[in-house]
Amino acid sequence: QVRLVESGGGSVQAGGSLRLSCAASGYPYDSVCLGWFRQGPGTSREPVAGIYTIDFSTYYADSVKGRFTISLSNDKHTVYLEMSNLEPEDSAMYYCAAIMGGGAFLTDGRFTPAVVDYWGQGTQVAVSS
Repeated sequence: QVRLVESGGGSVQAGGSLRLSCAASGYPYDSVCLGWFRQGPGTSREPVAGIYTIDFSTYYADSVKGRFTISLSNDKHTVYLEMSNLEPEDSAMYYCAAIMGGGAFLTDGRFTPAVVDYWGQGTQVAVSS
């Protein structure tokens, strides 16, 4: 049973920083893409960033490139999202996600909610102007 548990959300002012964590457990093999999606009020869930546990290759949505950094713990069972220079438009529920597959999913058009196998419960991020 795959389990994803997020932590680290909160409220910050624009320009501030937050770090999200997701403890991942129970996946049956090592080839996993872990990542983050977000969903604001009245919007569809969108990709933010992803990382492949085998070679640490990454994907970032254009809207967060240069501001967000995704990383893995040494045991590859915790994925982090360091968010800096936050903007009000970053306000959303952030969901940890696991895709049972290879790094080929970490490309534009493939890293979508439709291919996610497991979701966390979400953690709220609120950025005020």
